[in-house]
Amino acid sequence: MRKLDSSIRAKRFLDSVWSYLLLSIIAFIFLFPCVWLITSSFSSTGSIYDYVGFFPKTFSFSTWIDLFTKKTPSCNYPVWLGNTFYVSILSCIFSTILVILTAYTMSRFRFKSRKMMMKMTLLFGIFPTFMNMTALFVIMTQLHLFNNLNGLIILYSCSAPIGYLTQKGFFDTIPNSIYDAARIDGANNFQVFVKMTLPLSKAMIVYTALTSFTFPWSDFILPQMLLGGNKDNYTVAIGLNEMTDDMFSLFAAGSVFIAVPIVILYFSLAKFLVNGVAAGAVKE
Repeated sequence: MRKLDSSIRAKRFLDSVWSYLLLSIIAFIFLFPCVWLITSSFSSTGSIYDYVGFFPKTFSFSTWIDLFTKKTPSCNYPVWLGNTFYVSILSCIFSTILVILTAYTMSRFRFKSRKMMMKMTLLFGIFPTFMNMTALFVIMTQLHLFNNLNGLIILYSCSAPIGYLTQKGFFDTIPNSIYDAARIDGANNFQVFVKMTLPLSKAMIVYTALTSFTFPWSDFILPQMLLGGNKDNYTVAIGLNEMTDDMFSLFAAGSVFIAVPIVILYFSLAKFLVNGVAAGAVKE
């Protein structure tokens, strides 16, 4: 019996060792590019060709100072960062409102063509987004929204409701008895939504707002297509892409800094994020 117990312990120990070893290797693979990018942001020369192996020869904080103080035609990071904030925050507000309203309508109301609209949403989700780039470019040009930050906000906001299914799954889990009790007390549809649904949907609202903020914050394709040669309208993603090889340390510093708000948001709102995803994946 003791031999059996010792063999089981040895097997469990070996399984733990292999598991931790595999996890360490995976963690190293994912963390090494991040560490390399952070160290590159402190390069004193700025050029990627002056590296010894993977890392710079000498280090300095001057890159970070230049990132926010040095304004040149090829690098105007504070303006790009302001444009990114502007687009992301307004897109987050409008997208969250539209997605929540769409999901609530699809979940709680029954009307003609409702099921067909849901099927069409699933069908449109199959096609990759880049297939409609030419059409979007023509439409935005005709509306005189080319090279305009507001045009980006309109596109992000109007396309957001197509991803309402997760939110709808959450609203489906709210018992109908709650709504019936509110209507018996004399509440209309708007009061039921504001006073009953929204207080119960904090996790889902935070999840929706977070995802609506992160996409325009890091998106490259749409800004590259719609924001032309005027560099004062660039977002951070486009501005960093325009940098040359001898400005690699500025590129690295800008990439690291643009990731900081997202990391902070995800860590501070992780509870709501997990709850929102879990709640939207289950239907009672």
